[in-house]
Amino acid sequence: MSALQTPVRPDEKSFVSNGRETAPAHRPAGTIEARPAGFWSDLWSVALRSLRALPREPELLIPSLIFPVFFFAVNIGTLQDFAQRGIPGLDYRAFQLPTAIIFAVTGVSRAHAVVTDIQSGYFDRLLMSPVRRLPLVLGMMAADFAQIIILSVPVILLGLLVGVRFETGLLGLLLFLLISGFWGLAFTGFSYAMALKTASAGMVNTTFMLFLPFVFLTTATLPLEALTGWMATIARFNPMTYLLAGLRSLLYGGWQPALLMQAAGAILLVGVVSIGLALAALRGRVTHG
Repeated sequence: MSALQTPVRPDEKSFVSNGRETAPAHRPAGTIEARPAGFWSDLWSVALRSLRALPREPELLIPSLIFPVFFFAVNIGTLQDFAQRGIPGLDYRAFQLPTAIIFAVTGVSRAHAVVTDIQSGYFDRLLMSPVRRLPLVLGMMAADFAQIIILSVPVILLGLLVGVRFETGLLGLLLFLLISGFWGLAFTGFSYAMALKTASAGMVNTTFMLFLPFVFLTTATLPLEALTGWMATIARFNPMTYLLAGLRSLLYGGWQPALLMQAAGAILLVGVVSIGLALAALRGRVTHG
C-alpha cells in the first residue's frame, strides 16, 4: 500500500520541527491526513444540504402560504369597511399586510429535518466527524432565512395586487422583506430547541402554539390606540406589537427610525431567547447524546 493510501490512525501523534508539523517518525513523509474544514465551509455545507431539500418538500412550503393568504383575504373582506369607518384615514389593507407576513414566516424551519437526522442516526455520525458543532444548527438557520424570504415574496405581491403601496419606496420594500426574514429567523430557535431536546416531530409542531398568543394579543387586527383594558396592557408588553409597528411604518407614514429601531429590538429580544435555547439544547445533545 502506498503512502497516499495508508490510513491514519487517530491516536498517532505528529511532532513539530522548526515551527512546522511533520508526519510521525514511523510514518512516511507526504501522508495525507484528514483535516477539519473551516467554520464557514461547515456552515455552507449544512446550509446547502438543507437548501437542496426544499424543492423536494413542497408540502412544507405550500401550507405556509395558504393560511396567511386566507387570513389576509378574510380580514380585509370582513373588517375593512368597519375599521376604516371607525378610524378615519386608516388603509386597512396596508395595516393587515404585516400581519399576513408574520403568519407566513413565523415557525418556518428545518427543525423537522433535525428530528429525522437524530432518529436515523445521521446526526450522531455528524458528531463523529470533524465538522464543527455550531454550523449544525446555524447552517440550517441560514437555509431557513432563504426559505422565509421565498415565502414572503408571494404575500407581498398579493398586497401589491390589492392596492397596498410602500410610501418608503423600493428601499422600504426591501427593508420590509429583511425585517420579516430576520423575525422568522429569530423564531426558529424555539423549533430547533424542541427538536434537539426531544427528537420528536410532534413536539416540534407544537412550537407554533407559542406564536398564537403573540399574534392575537397584539395589534394584529386593530391599532394599539383602538385596544382597551387588559388587551391594551398586554399588547404594550408584546414584542410583536413593535415588530408590526415597524413594518407598518414602511407602508405608510414615511421613514420613522424610532419605530424601526423598536422592531429591531423586538427581533433581538426574541432571537436571544430562542437561539440561546437552541444552542443550549445542542450542547446537551452533543454532551449527553
